[in-house]
Amino acid sequence: MNGLKDKRVLVTGATSGIGQAIAIRFAAEGAHVGINYHSTGTKVTETDTLVHKAIQECTQHVAQYGVDYVLVQGDVSNEEDVTQLFARVIDELGGVDVLVNNAGIQIRAASDEVEMDTFDRVLSVNLRGAYLCAREALRHFLAEDKPGVIVNVSSVHQIIPRPYYVSYSISKGGMQNLTRTLALEYAGRGIRVNGIGPGATVTPINEDWVNDPKKRAEVAEHIPLGRVGTAQEMAAVTAFLASDDAAYITGQTLFVDGGLTLYADFRTPWSG
Repeated sequence: MNGLKDKRVLVTGATSGIGQAIAIRFAAEGAHVGINYHSTGTKVTETDTLVHKAIQECTQHVAQYGVDYVLVQGDVSNEEDVTQLFARVIDELGGVDVLVNNAGIQIRAASDEVEMDTFDRVLSVNLRGAYLCAREALRHFLAEDKPGVIVNVSSVHQIIPRPYYVSYSISKGGMQNLTRTLALEYAGRGIRVNGIGPGATVTPINEDWVNDPKKRAEVAEHIPLGRVGTAQEMAAVTAFLASDDAAYITGQTLFVDGGLTLYADFRTPWSG
């Protein structure tokens, strides 16, 4: 795509799923990539093993394109971590031209049973984290007096309610207005801010239904195109929005969902 070669791109949550696919896609387009990751969990040994396997897979794919990359650990919900990860990427890659806010988590629970520490954690990563990273990117763009691009990885659930995932739905609804507000505020400085809204996608975060043929078929029934999406399809749209081919697009969320936001259950008339 036009204008991505030699760009410096920071992707948060980049060692698995959509984030990993995005990092690899930008490398394939000739961009230099900052690969952010953060591991948490009670099963420390298992988590450490899985994370390092994901890191190795991601860096191997990125490296094959002969571009520069830097691997940076950091919790996007932590202000100090965000400051440090940007400083390192800017130092090692020479700057940042594109930020992809991809890091996110989801935790299932009935809305009347959600514990506030769980609620706060989801909002902290998905929404506070996206804002902190966007703020740091904006400061860098403005200090360098240069244009820049921010792409927020949201979800169809920024507009489609998702029972049992109230904190996730709230975070993605907030991301929609984060995208629109920053786009309007900084358009005059040549900074574009857009989002993608993935639908049902084959990623580790969705393993509860991805690995169950019956559940996967049930998910696909609600999608007009009749299938779930891939992380690579999400990455392709992200790269497009960051490219010069999308130079006249800002403040938009592009849903990459096989038509899910068309409300497939209305394909058959309810009456008459």
